[in-house]
Amino acid sequence: MRIRVVHETIYTYEQPARGLVQVLRLTPRDHDGQYVRTWRIDTTVDGRLTAREDGFGNIVHWFTPDEAADALTIRVTGEVDTDDTHGVVRGTVERLPDQFYLRDTDLCAASPDLHAFAERVAAEGDGAVLDLLHRLMGAVHGAVVHEPGPASNAVPAGKAFAAGSGVCQDLAHVFIAAARHIGVPARYVAGYRARDDGQADVEAPHGWVEALVPNLGWVAFDPCYDVGPADNYIRVATGLDYLGAAPIRGSRTGGGTETLDVKLRVEQGRASAQS
Repeated sequence: MRIRVVHETIYTYEQPARGLVQVLRLTPRDHDGQYVRTWRIDTTVDGRLTAREDGFGNIVHWFTPDEAADALTIRVTGEVDTDDTHGVVRGTVERLPDQFYLRDTDLCAASPDLHAFAERVAAEGDGAVLDLLHRLMGAVHGAVVHEPGPASNAVPAGKAFAAGSGVCQDLAHVFIAAARHIGVPARYVAGYRARDDGQADVEAPHGWVEALVPNLGWVAFDPCYDVGPADNYIRVATGLDYLGAAPIRGSRTGGGTETLDVKLRVEQGRASAQS
């Protein structure tokens, strides 16, 4: 499949903002089942866009405007060819040991109730990790209702589990917290998902999970939709939780009240045959 993305993040400030720094994890990498044909980041304000790599192996751009600005739009356009790998993730850049992904974070902090939930799911099967993770995905999907909304609304996993609802990042954090509690390394994945109904306009970038399966490697799970990510997903960045893989994080001096708007189109197409 060929997936086309147009992603605009539009900031307006009450007054010109100074000392603006934006950290962008908006650029996917090639791996098995994902080939980046074209990808470009543009900004409406002149400045320096510097590329580097973070500790997780993500491509990161740092953007600093040349002067104070009362508005800024960051626009991403690109095309990616994808194949369905049945959720198995191979050919990725791995900078950290697998056991690092057992580490807790504030957003993936589990409550006693979430611990008990994870233990119940683990006890239901014969101990095979892949089957356990599929059960966990379905259990999280059933326990936490997805409510579309911005990633900034994400809350710690224990709180989202208790509420029984949350944005896609919350469902991912609940899965991660449960998986880590039963000894399975798991990580957050940020990227794009083309809708199954062909509607190109979507509310926001998507978030899902990868967990480590012995003798198979990293495997992707999307508890938001209770599916294994297929060729309608573009994998962009990974982290211990959403904050480590967020598309844009930044800081500024002054500017007063900030207004944020996101416009995103993720369009499915048909990849041309390769000779």
